[in-house]
Amino acid sequence: MFGSGPDTGHGNSGVAGPLLIPMRFVWPYGGRRVFLSGSFTRWLEHIPMSPMEGCPTVFQVICSLSPGYHQFKFFVDGEWRHDEHQPFVNDNYGIVNTIFIAREPNLVAPSFSPETPGRSNMDVDDAFVSSEPVPTVSDADLEASRNRVSAFLSRHTAYELLAESGKVIALDVNIAVKQAFHILYEQGIPVAPLWDSCKGQFVGVLSALDFILILRELGNHGSNLTEEELETHTISAWKEGKVYLGRQIDGNARSYPRCLVQAGPYDSLKDVALKILKSKVATVPIIHSTSQDGSFPQLLHLATLSEILKCICRHFKHSASSLPILQQPICSIPLGTWVPNIGEPNGRPLAMLRPNATLGAALSLLIQAEVSSIPIVDKNDSLLDIYSRSDITALAKDKAYAQIHLDEMSVHQALQLGQDANFFNGQRCQMCLGSDTLHKVMERLANPGVRRLVIVEAGTKRVEGIVSLSDVFRFLLGV
Repeated sequence: MFGSGPDTGHGNSGVAGPLLIPMRFVWPYGGRRVFLSGSFTRWLEHIPMSPMEGCPTVFQVICSLSPGYHQFKFFVDGEWRHDEHQPFVNDNYGIVNTIFIAREPNLVAPSFSPETPGRSNMDVDDAFVSSEPVPTVSDADLEASRNRVSAFLSRHTAYELLAESGKVIALDVNIAVKQAFHILYEQGIPVAPLWDSCKGQFVGVLSALDFILILRELGNHGSNLTEEELETHTISAWKEGKVYLGRQIDGNARSYPRCLVQAGPYDSLKDVALKILKSKVATVPIIHSTSQDGSFPQLLHLATLSEILKCICRHFKHSASSLPILQQPICSIPLGTWVPNIGEPNGRPLAMLRPNATLGAALSLLIQAEVSSIPIVDKNDSLLDIYSRSDITALAKDKAYAQIHLDEMSVHQALQLGQDANFFNGQRCQMCLGSDTLHKVMERLANPGVRRLVIVEAGTKRVEGIVSLSDVFRFLLGV
Protein backbone atom coordinates (compact mmCIF):
# COMPACT_ATOMS: atom_id res chain seq x y z
CA MET A 1 0.00 0.00 0.00
CA PHE A 2 2.90 2.30 0.77
CA GLY A 3 6.04 3.17 -1.11
CA SER A 4 8.72 0.48 -0.98
CA GLY A 5 11.74 2.64 -1.73
CA PRO A 6 14.85 2.44 0.42
CA ASP A 7 13.65 5.23 2.76
CA THR A 8 10.24 3.70 3.45
CA GLY A 9 9.72 1.43 6.41
CA HIS A 10 6.04 1.62 7.23
CA GLY A 11 5.34 -2.02 7.76
CA ASN A 12 7.75 -4.95 7.91
CA SER A 13 8.36 -7.39 5.09
CA GLY A 14 10.64 -9.57 7.20
CA VAL A 15 13.44 -9.25 4.63
CA ALA A 16 16.82 -8.05 5.85
CA GLY A 17 17.65 -4.58 4.56
CA PRO A 18 19.13 -1.26 5.60
CA LEU A 19 19.10 -0.15 9.22
CA LEU A 20 15.64 1.21 10.02
CA ILE A 21 14.71 3.15 13.13
CA PRO A 22 11.09 3.49 14.34
CA MET A 23 9.81 7.07 14.45
CA ARG A 24 6.55 8.31 15.92
CA PHE A 25 5.00 11.24 14.07
CA VAL A 26 2.40 13.29 15.92
CA TRP A 27 -0.20 15.79 14.68
CA PRO A 28 -1.73 17.35 17.84
CA TYR A 29 -4.00 19.94 16.23
CA GLY A 30 -7.15 17.97 15.44
CA GLY A 31 -8.96 17.15 12.20
CA ARG A 32 -11.25 14.48 10.77
CA ARG A 33 -8.76 12.66 8.50
CA VAL A 34 -5.01 13.11 8.85
CA PHE A 35 -2.26 11.60 6.68
CA LEU A 36 1.53 11.75 6.66
CA SER A 37 3.69 12.08 3.56
CA GLY A 38 7.33 12.87 3.00
CA SER A 39 10.59 12.24 1.27
CA PHE A 40 10.60 8.72 2.72
CA THR A 41 7.50 7.93 0.59
CA ARG A 42 8.87 10.00 -2.32
CA TRP A 43 5.85 12.24 -1.68
CA LEU A 44 3.73 9.67 -3.59
CA GLU A 45 1.88 7.93 -0.77
CA HIS A 46 -0.24 9.19 2.12
CA ILE A 47 0.20 7.23 5.36
CA PRO A 48 -3.01 7.37 7.47
CA MET A 49 -2.60 8.57 11.05
CA SER A 50 -4.80 7.34 13.90
CA PRO A 51 -6.24 9.35 16.82
CA MET A 52 -4.71 8.55 20.19
CA GLU A 53 -6.88 6.70 22.68
CA GLY A 54 -8.47 9.15 25.09
CA CYS A 55 -7.25 12.16 23.08
CA PRO A 56 -9.11 12.26 19.74
CA THR A 57 -7.54 15.54 18.63
CA VAL A 58 -4.03 14.03 18.58
CA PHE A 59 -3.11 11.79 15.62
CA GLN A 60 -0.05 9.58 15.41
CA VAL A 61 1.67 6.96 13.28
CA ILE A 62 4.93 5.04 13.64
CA CYS A 63 7.17 4.62 10.58
CA SER A 64 10.56 2.93 10.34
CA LEU A 65 13.02 5.19 8.55
CA SER A 66 16.66 4.98 7.58
CA PRO A 67 19.15 7.25 9.36
CA GLY A 68 19.71 10.62 7.76
CA TYR A 69 17.79 13.73 6.78
CA HIS A 70 14.07 13.55 5.94
CA GLN A 71 11.27 15.98 5.09
CA PHE A 72 7.57 15.52 5.78
CA LYS A 73 4.17 17.23 5.84
CA PHE A 74 0.70 16.45 7.11
CA PHE A 75 -2.40 16.21 4.90
CA VAL A 76 -5.28 17.32 7.14
CA ASP A 77 -8.85 17.26 5.81
CA GLY A 78 -7.67 17.76 2.23
CA GLU A 79 -5.18 20.53 3.08
CA TRP A 80 -1.38 20.36 3.30
CA ARG A 81 -0.15 21.49 6.72
CA HIS A 82 3.15 21.64 8.58
CA ASP A 83 3.80 21.77 12.32
CA GLU A 84 5.27 25.18 13.09
CA HIS A 85 6.47 23.93 16.48
CA GLN A 86 8.88 21.47 14.85
CA PRO A 87 11.90 22.31 12.66
CA PHE A 88 10.83 23.38 9.15
CA VAL A 89 12.29 24.76 5.92
CA ASN A 90 10.95 26.27 2.69
CA ASP A 91 11.44 23.70 -0.07
CA ASN A 92 10.14 22.75 -3.51
CA TYR A 93 7.09 21.33 -1.75
CA GLY A 94 6.48 24.55 0.16
CA ILE A 95 7.08 24.72 3.91
CA VAL A 96 7.99 21.24 5.14
CA ASN A 97 9.05 19.83 8.49
CA THR A 98 12.45 18.20 8.81
CA ILE A 99 14.01 15.54 11.00
CA PHE A 100 17.50 14.17 11.34
CA ILE A 101 17.78 10.56 12.47
CA ALA A 102 21.03 9.58 14.13
CA ARG A 103 22.46 6.19 13.24
CA GLU A 104 23.03 5.26 16.89
CA PRO A 105 19.68 4.57 18.60
CA ASN A 106 20.87 6.13 21.87
CA LEU A 107 21.24 9.48 20.14
CA VAL A 108 17.63 9.57 19.08
CA ALA A 109 15.77 12.07 21.24
CA PRO A 110 12.04 12.53 21.82
CA SER A 111 10.02 14.75 19.49
CA PHE A 112 8.53 18.17 20.12
CA SER A 113 4.81 17.92 20.78
CA PRO A 114 3.14 21.01 22.27
CA GLU A 115 0.68 20.79 25.11
CA THR A 116 -2.73 19.85 23.78
CA PRO A 117 -6.23 20.33 25.19
CA GLY A 118 -7.56 17.29 26.97
CA ARG A 119 -4.11 15.90 27.56
CA SER A 120 -3.45 14.14 30.84
CA ASN A 121 -1.10 15.93 33.22
CA MET A 122 0.76 12.66 33.69
CA ASP A 123 1.44 12.29 29.95
CA VAL A 124 4.81 13.14 28.49
CA ASP A 125 6.20 13.01 24.99
CA ASP A 126 8.01 9.71 24.51
CA ALA A 127 8.23 9.83 20.74
CA PHE A 128 11.28 8.87 18.78
CA VAL A 129 11.34 11.76 16.30
CA SER A 130 14.35 13.98 16.68
CA SER A 131 15.55 17.17 15.11
CA GLU A 132 19.17 17.57 14.07
CA PRO A 133 21.41 17.78 17.14
CA VAL A 134 21.85 21.37 18.32
CA PRO A 135 25.43 22.54 18.92
CA THR A 136 26.36 23.81 22.36
CA VAL A 137 25.51 27.49 22.73
CA SER A 138 28.53 29.78 22.82
CA ASP A 139 29.29 32.17 25.65
CA ALA A 140 28.67 35.06 23.26
CA ASP A 141 25.22 33.74 22.28
CA LEU A 142 24.34 33.15 25.93
CA GLU A 143 25.37 36.67 26.89
CA ALA A 144 23.52 38.18 23.92
CA SER A 145 20.35 36.25 24.80
CA ARG A 146 20.50 37.34 28.43
CA ASN A 147 21.06 40.96 27.44
CA ARG A 148 17.99 40.93 25.16
CA VAL A 149 15.79 39.39 27.85
CA SER A 150 17.11 41.84 30.44
CA ALA A 151 16.54 44.79 28.11
CA PHE A 152 12.96 43.70 27.39
CA LEU A 153 12.13 43.29 31.10
CA SER A 154 13.73 46.65 31.90
CA ARG A 155 11.57 48.44 29.31
CA HIS A 156 8.26 47.07 30.61
CA THR A 157 6.59 47.69 33.96
CA ALA A 158 4.46 45.81 36.45
CA TYR A 159 1.51 47.96 35.36
CA GLU A 160 1.31 45.79 32.23
CA LEU A 161 0.55 42.73 34.37
CA LEU A 162 -2.70 44.24 35.66
CA ALA A 163 -5.83 42.64 34.25
CA GLU A 164 -8.70 44.75 32.96
CA SER A 165 -10.93 43.18 35.60
CA GLY A 166 -10.48 40.78 38.47
CA LYS A 167 -10.17 40.55 42.22
CA VAL A 168 -7.31 40.50 44.69
CA ILE A 169 -8.02 39.02 48.12
CA ALA A 170 -6.38 40.47 51.23
CA LEU A 171 -6.82 39.33 54.83
CA ASP A 172 -7.05 41.38 58.01
CA VAL A 173 -4.37 40.46 60.52
CA ASN A 174 -6.98 40.33 63.30
CA ILE A 175 -8.97 37.39 61.89
CA ALA A 176 -8.34 33.89 63.21
CA VAL A 177 -5.72 31.77 61.49
CA LYS A 178 -8.21 28.94 61.07
CA GLN A 179 -10.65 31.22 59.28
CA ALA A 180 -7.85 32.56 57.08
CA PHE A 181 -6.91 29.13 55.79
CA HIS A 182 -10.53 28.29 55.11
CA ILE A 183 -10.61 31.40 52.94
CA LEU A 184 -7.44 30.39 51.08
CA TYR A 185 -8.90 26.96 50.41
CA GLU A 186 -12.34 28.16 49.38
CA GLN A 187 -10.97 30.86 47.09
CA GLY A 188 -8.39 28.53 45.55
CA ILE A 189 -5.42 30.80 46.25
CA PRO A 190 -2.10 29.78 47.80
CA VAL A 191 -1.20 33.19 49.28
CA ALA A 192 -2.88 36.41 50.43
CA PRO A 193 -1.51 39.83 51.50
CA LEU A 194 -2.19 40.94 55.08
CA TRP A 195 -3.78 44.28 55.99
CA ASP A 196 -3.22 45.97 59.36
CA SER A 197 -6.03 48.48 59.91
CA CYS A 198 -4.25 50.04 62.89
CA LYS A 199 -1.16 50.86 60.83
CA GLY A 200 -3.17 51.53 57.68
CA GLN A 201 -0.85 49.46 55.52
CA PHE A 202 -0.11 46.02 54.17
CA VAL A 203 2.32 44.28 56.49
CA GLY A 204 2.97 40.82 55.05
CA VAL A 205 1.47 37.74 53.42
CA LEU A 206 -0.09 34.52 54.62
CA SER A 207 0.98 31.46 52.66
CA ALA A 208 0.87 27.69 52.67
CA LEU A 209 4.21 27.67 54.50
CA ASP A 210 2.49 29.32 57.47
CA PHE A 211 -0.05 26.51 57.56
CA ILE A 212 2.72 23.91 57.40
CA LEU A 213 4.52 25.49 60.35
CA ILE A 214 1.26 25.72 62.32
CA LEU A 215 0.45 22.03 61.73
CA ARG A 216 3.96 21.07 62.83
CA GLU A 217 3.52 23.20 65.95
CA LEU A 218 0.17 21.55 66.69
CA GLY A 219 1.87 18.17 66.42
CA ASN A 220 4.61 19.22 68.81
CA HIS A 221 3.73 17.87 72.26
CA GLY A 222 5.64 20.69 73.91
CA SER A 223 3.79 23.39 72.01
CA ASN A 224 1.72 26.08 73.68
CA LEU A 225 -0.55 26.23 70.62
CA THR A 226 -3.63 24.00 70.95
CA GLU A 227 -6.46 23.22 68.54
CA GLU A 228 -8.81 25.24 70.73
CA GLU A 229 -6.49 28.25 70.63
CA LEU A 230 -6.24 27.93 66.86
CA GLU A 231 -9.94 28.83 66.70
CA THR A 232 -9.15 32.28 68.10
CA HIS A 233 -5.41 32.59 67.37
CA THR A 234 -5.10 35.64 65.10
CA ILE A 235 -2.80 36.03 62.12
CA SER A 236 -1.09 38.89 63.95
CA ALA A 237 -0.33 36.70 66.97
CA TRP A 238 0.95 33.93 64.71
CA LYS A 239 3.25 36.26 62.78
CA GLU A 240 4.77 37.61 65.99
CA GLY A 241 6.05 34.17 66.91
CA LYS A 242 6.97 33.01 63.42
CA VAL A 243 10.59 34.18 63.40
CA TYR A 244 11.33 32.34 66.63
CA LEU A 245 9.55 29.22 65.44
CA GLY A 246 11.40 29.29 62.14
CA ARG A 247 14.72 29.25 63.94
CA GLN A 248 13.66 26.16 65.87
CA ILE A 249 13.20 24.06 62.71
CA ASP A 250 16.88 23.20 62.64
CA GLY A 251 20.19 24.87 63.31
CA ASN A 252 20.53 26.15 59.77
CA ALA A 253 16.99 27.44 59.22
CA ARG A 254 16.91 30.92 57.75
CA SER A 255 15.07 33.76 59.45
CA TYR A 256 11.78 34.80 57.92
CA PRO A 257 11.62 38.45 56.86
CA ARG A 258 9.20 40.57 58.87
CA CYS A 259 8.91 43.32 56.26
CA LEU A 260 6.63 42.96 53.25
CA VAL A 261 8.33 42.47 49.90
CA GLN A 262 6.35 44.62 47.49
CA ALA A 263 6.62 46.54 44.22
CA GLY A 264 4.98 49.53 42.60
CA PRO A 265 3.06 49.55 39.30
CA TYR A 266 5.86 51.46 37.57
CA ASP A 267 8.67 49.20 38.72
CA SER A 268 10.23 47.33 35.83
CA LEU A 269 9.42 43.67 35.27
CA LYS A 270 13.10 42.94 35.82
CA ASP A 271 13.00 44.55 39.27
CA VAL A 272 9.86 42.59 40.16
CA ALA A 273 11.44 39.32 39.04
CA LEU A 274 14.62 40.02 41.01
CA LYS A 275 12.60 40.80 44.14
CA ILE A 276 10.81 37.44 43.85
CA LEU A 277 14.10 35.59 43.31
CA LYS A 278 16.07 37.30 46.08
CA SER A 279 13.26 37.03 48.63
CA LYS A 280 12.41 33.43 47.68
CA VAL A 281 8.69 34.19 47.58
CA ALA A 282 6.02 33.01 45.16
CA THR A 283 4.43 36.39 44.56
CA VAL A 284 4.99 40.11 45.11
CA PRO A 285 2.03 42.44 45.80
CA ILE A 286 1.82 45.42 43.46
CA ILE A 287 0.85 48.33 45.71
CA HIS A 288 0.24 51.94 44.71
CA SER A 289 -0.13 55.04 46.86
CA THR A 290 -0.78 58.58 45.65
CA SER A 291 0.82 60.13 48.74
CA GLN A 292 4.54 60.46 49.31
CA ASP A 293 4.40 58.93 52.78
CA GLY A 294 2.79 55.76 51.43
CA SER A 295 -0.52 56.23 53.20
CA PHE A 296 -3.78 54.98 51.73
CA PRO A 297 -2.11 52.17 49.75
CA GLN A 298 -4.06 50.38 47.03
CA LEU A 299 -3.48 46.68 46.38
CA LEU A 300 -3.57 46.33 42.60
CA HIS A 301 -2.24 42.87 41.80
CA LEU A 302 -0.15 39.90 42.92
CA ALA A 303 2.73 39.54 40.47
CA THR A 304 4.22 36.12 39.74
CA LEU A 305 7.14 34.83 37.70
CA SER A 306 4.66 32.89 35.56
CA GLU A 307 3.07 36.13 34.33
CA ILE A 308 6.44 37.71 33.59
CA LEU A 309 7.57 34.58 31.74
CA LYS A 310 4.38 34.72 29.66
CA CYS A 311 5.33 38.27 28.64
CA ILE A 312 8.76 37.05 27.53
CA CYS A 313 7.30 34.17 25.51
CA ARG A 314 4.75 36.44 23.86
CA HIS A 315 7.33 39.10 22.95
CA PHE A 316 9.88 36.70 21.46
CA LYS A 317 7.32 34.34 19.86
CA HIS A 318 8.01 35.59 16.33
CA SER A 319 11.67 36.44 16.85
CA ALA A 320 12.94 33.34 18.63
CA SER A 321 16.09 33.42 16.47
CA SER A 322 17.20 36.51 18.40
CA LEU A 323 17.54 34.29 21.47
CA PRO A 324 19.83 31.39 20.45
CA ILE A 325 19.51 29.76 23.88
CA LEU A 326 15.79 29.05 23.33
CA GLN A 327 16.54 26.10 21.04
CA GLN A 328 18.96 24.49 23.48
CA PRO A 329 17.85 21.23 25.15
CA ILE A 330 17.57 21.85 28.88
CA CYS A 331 19.94 18.93 29.53
CA SER A 332 22.72 20.91 27.79
CA ILE A 333 22.45 24.07 29.91
CA PRO A 334 22.89 24.72 33.65
CA LEU A 335 19.20 24.75 34.51
CA GLY A 336 17.23 23.11 37.31
CA THR A 337 18.11 20.47 39.88
CA TRP A 338 19.11 17.06 38.54
CA VAL A 339 19.61 13.65 40.10
CA PRO A 340 23.41 13.41 40.45
CA ASN A 341 25.14 10.84 38.29
CA ILE A 342 27.03 8.06 40.02
CA GLY A 343 30.37 9.41 41.16
CA GLU A 344 29.44 13.01 40.38
CA PRO A 345 31.02 15.32 42.97
CA ASN A 346 29.11 18.08 44.76
CA GLY A 347 25.81 17.08 43.22
CA ARG A 348 22.83 18.63 45.02
CA PRO A 349 20.50 15.76 45.97
CA LEU A 350 16.97 15.92 44.59
CA ALA A 351 14.35 15.53 47.30
CA MET A 352 11.98 12.63 46.53
CA LEU A 353 9.63 10.48 48.63
CA ARG A 354 7.75 7.20 48.37
CA PRO A 355 3.93 7.34 48.58
CA ASN A 356 3.95 5.54 51.95
CA ALA A 357 6.14 8.24 53.54
CA THR A 358 4.39 10.12 56.32
CA LEU A 359 2.91 13.55 55.79
CA GLY A 360 5.10 14.76 58.66
CA ALA A 361 8.21 13.62 56.80
CA ALA A 362 7.04 15.41 53.66
CA LEU A 363 6.43 18.68 55.49
CA SER A 364 9.82 18.48 57.22
CA LEU A 365 11.53 17.87 53.88
CA LEU A 366 9.73 20.81 52.26
CA ILE A 367 11.05 23.10 54.99
CA GLN A 368 14.55 21.71 55.45
CA ALA A 369 15.31 21.40 51.71
CA GLU A 370 13.73 24.84 51.09
CA VAL A 371 11.74 23.54 48.12
CA SER A 372 8.14 24.12 47.13
CA SER A 373 7.40 20.57 45.95
CA ILE A 374 8.59 16.98 46.24
CA PRO A 375 8.20 14.30 43.53
CA ILE A 376 6.47 11.15 44.78
CA VAL A 377 8.07 8.09 43.15
CA ASP A 378 7.82 4.30 43.17
CA LYS A 379 10.64 1.88 43.97
CA ASN A 380 12.12 2.46 40.50
CA ASP A 381 12.06 6.24 41.02
CA SER A 382 9.30 6.57 38.39
CA LEU A 383 7.04 9.56 38.94
CA LEU A 384 3.66 8.85 40.53
CA ASP A 385 2.62 12.29 41.74
CA ILE A 386 3.99 15.42 43.36
CA TYR A 387 3.37 16.94 46.77
CA SER A 388 3.51 20.73 46.92
CA ARG A 389 3.27 23.25 49.72
CA SER A 390 -0.11 24.42 48.47
CA ASP A 391 -1.55 20.90 48.80
CA ILE A 392 -1.47 21.32 52.58
CA THR A 393 -4.27 23.88 52.42
CA ALA A 394 -6.71 21.11 51.46
CA LEU A 395 -6.59 20.05 55.11
CA ALA A 396 -8.56 23.18 55.95
CA LYS A 397 -11.62 21.51 54.41
CA ASP A 398 -14.01 20.21 57.06
CA LYS A 399 -11.36 20.96 59.69
CA ALA A 400 -9.42 17.88 58.59
CA TYR A 401 -6.23 19.16 60.25
CA ALA A 402 -7.82 18.57 63.67
CA GLN A 403 -8.55 14.92 62.91
CA ILE A 404 -5.20 13.69 61.62
CA HIS A 405 -1.73 13.00 62.96
CA LEU A 406 1.12 14.00 60.68
CA ASP A 407 3.15 10.90 61.53
CA GLU A 408 0.24 8.54 60.90
CA MET A 409 -1.11 9.87 57.59
CA SER A 410 0.82 8.94 54.45
CA VAL A 411 1.55 11.31 51.57
CA HIS A 412 -0.67 9.14 49.36
CA GLN A 413 -3.58 9.56 51.77
CA ALA A 414 -2.99 13.29 51.99
CA LEU A 415 -3.07 13.61 48.21
CA GLN A 416 -6.30 11.64 48.05
CA LEU A 417 -7.79 13.92 50.68
CA GLY A 418 -7.06 16.93 48.54
CA GLN A 419 -8.03 15.49 45.16
CA ASP A 420 -10.97 17.85 44.85
CA ALA A 421 -8.94 20.90 45.83
CA ASN A 422 -9.05 23.57 43.14
CA PHE A 423 -5.43 24.66 43.30
CA PHE A 424 -3.55 24.89 40.02
CA ASN A 425 -6.64 23.99 38.01
CA GLY A 426 -5.69 20.32 38.10
CA GLN A 427 -2.16 21.01 36.84
CA ARG A 428 -0.28 19.93 39.95
CA CYS A 429 1.98 17.43 38.19
CA GLN A 430 3.54 18.54 34.91
CA MET A 431 6.47 16.81 33.23
CA CYS A 432 9.05 17.42 30.55
CA LEU A 433 12.04 15.62 29.02
CA GLY A 434 15.69 16.50 29.29
CA SER A 435 15.77 16.79 25.50
CA ASP A 436 12.99 19.40 25.46
CA THR A 437 14.14 22.84 24.37
CA LEU A 438 14.27 25.77 26.76
CA HIS A 439 11.59 27.43 24.61
CA LYS A 440 9.20 24.53 25.13
CA VAL A 441 9.85 24.42 28.86
CA MET A 442 9.27 28.17 29.15
CA GLU A 443 5.94 27.95 27.32
CA ARG A 444 4.72 25.23 29.67
CA LEU A 445 5.85 27.12 32.78
CA ALA A 446 4.06 30.22 31.51
CA ASN A 447 0.71 28.47 31.94
CA PRO A 448 -1.26 29.73 34.96
CA GLY A 449 -0.63 27.72 38.12
CA VAL A 450 2.37 25.76 36.79
CA ARG A 451 5.41 26.52 38.95
CA ARG A 452 7.69 23.61 38.09
CA LEU A 453 8.17 20.71 35.66
CA VAL A 454 9.47 17.30 36.72
CA ILE A 455 12.12 16.10 34.26
CA VAL A 456 11.54 12.42 33.49
CA GLU A 457 13.00 9.71 31.31
CA ALA A 458 10.86 8.94 28.27
CA GLY A 459 8.91 5.71 28.61
CA THR A 460 9.76 4.86 32.23
CA LYS A 461 8.97 8.32 33.69
CA ARG A 462 11.96 7.84 35.98
CA VAL A 463 12.66 11.18 37.65
CA GLU A 464 15.82 12.82 36.35
CA GLY A 465 15.39 16.28 37.80
CA ILE A 466 13.10 19.24 38.32
CA VAL A 467 13.04 22.71 36.79
CA SER A 468 11.13 25.60 38.34
CA LEU A 469 10.15 29.12 37.35
CA SER A 470 12.89 30.42 39.62
CA ASP A 471 15.46 28.22 37.87
CA VAL A 472 14.49 29.62 34.47
CA PHE A 473 14.70 33.25 35.60
CA ARG A 474 18.03 32.74 37.36
CA PHE A 475 19.39 31.31 34.12
CA LEU A 476 17.87 33.99 31.87
CA LEU A 477 19.05 36.84 34.08
CA GLY A 478 22.35 35.26 35.03
CA VAL A 479 21.82 35.58 38.78
